[in-house]
Amino acid sequence: MELLEGLLSRVSQPVLVEPAPDDQSLYRSFQAALRAPDHRGLHPWRYLIVRQDARLRLGAILAASQAGLKPDLSDVEQQRLCHQPLRAPLLVVAINVLQSDTSVPEVEQVLSMGASIQNFMLALHAQGFAAIWRTGVMAEDAGVRAALCLKAGERIAGILYVGTADQGERRAVMLDPTVYMTEWS
Repeated sequence: MELLEGLLSRVSQPVLVEPAPDDQSLYRSFQAALRAPDHRGLHPWRYLIVRQDARLRLGAILAASQAGLKPDLSDVEQQRLCHQPLRAPLLVVAINVLQSDTSVPEVEQVLSMGASIQNFMLALHAQGFAAIWRTGVMAEDAGVRAALCLKAGERIAGILYVGTADQGERRAVMLDPTVYMTEWS
């Protein structure tokens, strides 16, 4: 796939099925992720790969987090949360590793993480896979962060659901760039 074609055709796919990327495809995608702009080479990121039964353990952690926030959570909603990570054959938890550096502000490290995630998703797309980037209140939950062994200065930037797009693959909607740009003089 040509680079520009990939950039213009990638779109988040909410319904993902097997196959997940094999180890080689996943490795290549992470290589692309690590090519993101990175002022001073801080590498403000790390990734957790969650597959097979680990997805069920992650679901239990997410459900427990929500139950702590909403004590009146119904059994149906709790079961839905437990099975949420099963929506894709592979999950990747993107973790922003923020570092203290006087010349690289935190916002730049957050943007670098976002660029890393985008590179990862584009590399998956170029290899015939699909993904969707999800984040929610559970990403900020102390229990979730502790269960995933996040350290001080680390934040969940997103949970990437990865697999193969199911039938009825979504297509990219082309926006008019002139609506979003002005020339400054």
